[in-house]
Amino acid sequence: MGRFGTHRVEPFLLGRFSQSIYKHRDYSRARRCASQVSKTVSNPEQEGLEPPLTQEEAPRPPKIDWEDVILVQAFGWESCNQHGHWYSVVEKNIPILKSLQATHIWLPPPSASVSKEGYLPTQYYDVSSRYGNMRSLKSLTSSLLKQGMRPVADIVINHRCADAKDSNGVWNTFRDDIPHPGSRIDWGPWAITCNDPDFNGTGSRDTGEDYGPSPDLDHNHPDVQQGIIDWLSWLRTHIGFEGWRLDFAKGYEGKKALLYISSTLEQELRDKGKKIHGDFAVAEYWADAAWSDGDLDRNQDAMRQSVCDWLDDAERSSAFDFVTKAILQEAVRHCQYDRLKDSNGKPPGLIGWWPEKSVTFIDNHDTGSSQQHWPFPQDGVLQGYAYILTHPGMPCLFWEHVMDQSMAKVLCQLVMLRKTAGIRADSPIEILEATETVYIAKINGNVLVKLGPKMDMGAHTPPKGSTLKCYGKDWAVWLLS
Repeated sequence: MGRFGTHRVEPFLLGRFSQSIYKHRDYSRARRCASQVSKTVSNPEQEGLEPPLTQEEAPRPPKIDWEDVILVQAFGWESCNQHGHWYSVVEKNIPILKSLQATHIWLPPPSASVSKEGYLPTQYYDVSSRYGNMRSLKSLTSSLLKQGMRPVADIVINHRCADAKDSNGVWNTFRDDIPHPGSRIDWGPWAITCNDPDFNGTGSRDTGEDYGPSPDLDHNHPDVQQGIIDWLSWLRTHIGFEGWRLDFAKGYEGKKALLYISSTLEQELRDKGKKIHGDFAVAEYWADAAWSDGDLDRNQDAMRQSVCDWLDDAERSSAFDFVTKAILQEAVRHCQYDRLKDSNGKPPGLIGWWPEKSVTFIDNHDTGSSQQHWPFPQDGVLQGYAYILTHPGMPCLFWEHVMDQSMAKVLCQLVMLRKTAGIRADSPIEILEATETVYIAKINGNVLVKLGPKMDMGAHTPPKGSTLKCYGKDWAVWLLS
């Protein structure tokens, strides 16, 4: 979720989506601007009645197992400030994304929005935003598909900004100005949860956490459900998307995510639902981390259990592994590599419990970028990637790291090693040593990774014939003989 502040989040707030980030901000102006945004977007180019993309325009790549997903987030927090040319910027850099063997490319929210970053959407079918227009978006998705990469849309459906006030002066009336197939989305207060504290909704109670700056949608209402399903289907058939990133998934229950995913994506469940083949979905479920006196607790089982509970209900979604991020960056920052093994000898993040549904990452547009809400230590970023690109889970690379020339070559080397070694989201891992100064693990039986300043690997020294594939400050990775 976009967090609309520029200040650093204090340690006791890290790992949780705190409403305090918003309460010092005045969003009344943003709400007033909603109607102005919607009035400026109607032109023939954007009309949702354009025909669906043809196979020639958008050739759909073959479906793959989620265990083989490599995701790249193709934007940062400031990408909306490229004068409407961001989609073109990404399209020009497709060769770099291709060199990373990315299977999926996560793009910013496609719809018009009160906030320029896209996280306060108004009319869903208006895809003219600060990132570009319909023409440039379709050009990008088509180019990605032709290169075998699957565009993933950032879907903001927990909340929606209204276009007009009701008779009491409350912003809770939605318009639907862009012609499009499917059901209409000119909703009223009935589409807003009744316990939303600011927008006088008359719908059902919220099934998740409240989101302060914008009306929370009633995901129990059949018209809201159908409107979202029709829009997602349109994004797939008319724009070219092949998957969803679910923004602020704590705002609605996992069963609602399951409804939207199963109604719009093509997936095949395997291994009793634990594994998925087909279209991709990942949720931003930023669970609360446990802290004591400003220090991250060693045991984060409650944090990962809350994510697993949501995934159990969502069934057809994965989730970003905020648990691994929390623990890994503390280990790197404070030289506490003993954190990287739980009491059962497994990785302590979500990848230790459910790697097939875990999307690991180092930073994103919220935690890093210009916001810096919860950044990975800058001098340890490549060490972090050495971990997630050799370990189970589905790795996600961040645009600002991929485009950093000092990192790009090493990231390509690590991805190539992952592919060469056959490491997948469910690959076996054996943690050989985890002390304060060193972490050593064997993954898939053929890759050895070492993190930390300690040089002596003792009995875990790579055997003769092993190949040192890449290394950096306090890390190294070998392909075993």
